[in-house]
Amino acid sequence: MLVTLFILVLSAAFFVSGKVRSDIVALCALIGLLVFHILTPEEALSGFSNSVVIMMVGLFVVGGAIFQTGLAKMVSSRILKMAGKSELRLFLLVMLVTSAIGAFVSNTGTVALMLPIVVSLAHNAGMNPSRLLMPLAFASSMGGMMTLIGTPPNLVIQDALVHAGFEPLSFFSFLPVGLVCMLTGIVVLLPLTKWFLSKKRKKDERASSGKSLDELVKEYGLSDNLFRVQVESDSLPLGQTIQALDVRRKYGLNILEVRRGESSQHRFLKTVTQKLASPDTMLQAGDVLYVTGEVDVVSRFASDYSLKLMDGHATEMAEGTGNSLDFYDIGIAEIVLMPSSSMINQRVKEAGFRDKFNVNVLGIRRKKEYILQDLGKVRMHSGDVLLVQGTWQDIARLTKEDTDWVVLGQPLAEAAKVTLDYKAPVAAVIMLLMVAMMVFDFIPVAPVTAVMIAAMLMVLTGCFRNVEAAYKTINWETIVLFAGMLPMSLALEKTGASDYISGSLVDGLGDYGPMALMAGIYFTTSLMTMFISNTVTAVLMAPIALQSAMQIGVSPVPFLFAVTVAASMCFASPFSTPPNALVMPAGQYTFMDYVKVGLPLQVIMGVVMVFVLPLLFPY
Repeated sequence: MLVTLFILVLSAAFFVSGKVRSDIVALCALIGLLVFHILTPEEALSGFSNSVVIMMVGLFVVGGAIFQTGLAKMVSSRILKMAGKSELRLFLLVMLVTSAIGAFVSNTGTVALMLPIVVSLAHNAGMNPSRLLMPLAFASSMGGMMTLIGTPPNLVIQDALVHAGFEPLSFFSFLPVGLVCMLTGIVVLLPLTKWFLSKKRKKDERASSGKSLDELVKEYGLSDNLFRVQVESDSLPLGQTIQALDVRRKYGLNILEVRRGESSQHRFLKTVTQKLASPDTMLQAGDVLYVTGEVDVVSRFASDYSLKLMDGHATEMAEGTGNSLDFYDIGIAEIVLMPSSSMINQRVKEAGFRDKFNVNVLGIRRKKEYILQDLGKVRMHSGDVLLVQGTWQDIARLTKEDTDWVVLGQPLAEAAKVTLDYKAPVAAVIMLLMVAMMVFDFIPVAPVTAVMIAAMLMVLTGCFRNVEAAYKTINWETIVLFAGMLPMSLALEKTGASDYISGSLVDGLGDYGPMALMAGIYFTTSLMTMFISNTVTAVLMAPIALQSAMQIGVSPVPFLFAVTVAASMCFASPFSTPPNALVMPAGQYTFMDYVKVGLPLQVIMGVVMVFVLPLLFPY
């Protein structure tokens, strides 16, 4: 028992110091338990085959798909626009929308998604963003308390209950607790944020030197002279190449790209591919050509070739999404010509961007002037900024040609942000299907199976660009940390250490009743979470809470809920959870801001939970 406790204390010390990665600490602790023969190899590696770990992997993939398809951004931005310029409504909607998204996907991902939306809306409402960003981070953690899959500690206490022979919790067993957390959070944060965060100084500087894709489209006015024409079954160019059309010479128009719906004709499986308009591209029925030029000339071109001029209210996939230059496989970026460039005084068409790098030049910014027409004839000057279009891989290749130009911003980082919007309905259906399988008992599917099915469907239906993109959404550090620490709870039970710790708690607080004992467990867990990750804290405290409840002969359910709530509701430090750290620079918060706002909330939340949990889950 002493060796187990020593390994546990040493691991906790390393977790607190943060000098060694948490997954490495977990694996070293696991090796220690093996070396001292406290656990057999089978027991030590059982965490990696645990259904909770597999479920977490699947949930990372499902959550990643919800972000990759733009579903979360679409829903949140539309709802938040309802707030208008009212500070109170905006505050309430930020809390409610963030918690709703956080109930189904990781709190870190939720905050990363919502942060730019909230900052933009706050500026539009004339409100200081710092008043909203800390509540945003806290609400993401509160939302995690609403469902079984909302946060890893929920899965930890579910696993502890099942292994102890108790009935498993349902998907929405956590909902009443989550709603109480949310209500408490709103009531406490409304005055605290007004007192301590409203007067913080604003910063107008850009957080990033690079421009977003939407900003580039607006700056160069690409949407103003962008039109789409569709090839129909009776159109003249059907089966011809773009070169044969010769639209640049005949009409002075540029065909930027060809958008093509491929794969199955079933809407659920349909995929959009973008192709640069190369001379040998053969046109097919249903192809959508993205054309730049004057509207009357584009209309004449469409009429001459029996093409359908799309009316600006339809896209190739859905009605009502407007006329815009969307980005999936193809993107745009700016490059600035160096004074030493060999292309100075060359015409654009002579530079060979199309032949050498497979990119189109869409526009030139020369000082404050934007050149968008007859680009082929324009001679390039030193310092010219060229807007180029191509596949993300080809744009990335331009960064290697550093003698002639410099690529502005980070094209590959922008590519990673591009969402597959046309797949949003698919992701929504799959997520609802997963929730239904987990909620309804008449569907004979285990929760881990439901998550695996959903994760696989997200990949197979193209909600990710490729399988590698799906793997990248998995936080392997968290998975290894969780799988490595799970056997620690087994070692604590096997050596009698958890009995000893729980016995000490019972001896100290048991005489004062189950509520006092639960309060001790809650605030012990809350204190640990300020220094150790909430997942590790829950793994360590769950068996102790279970044993403590069983020793005094009461139901362990409220005790385990005390563990998961205390582990998740940690607000007093910017480093206790990733969301807290994520909003710190954007909100210009200091450590003391978290103490002033987060510490009172954390204490009040604990007091409320000590009284509410026994009402929701009787002893």
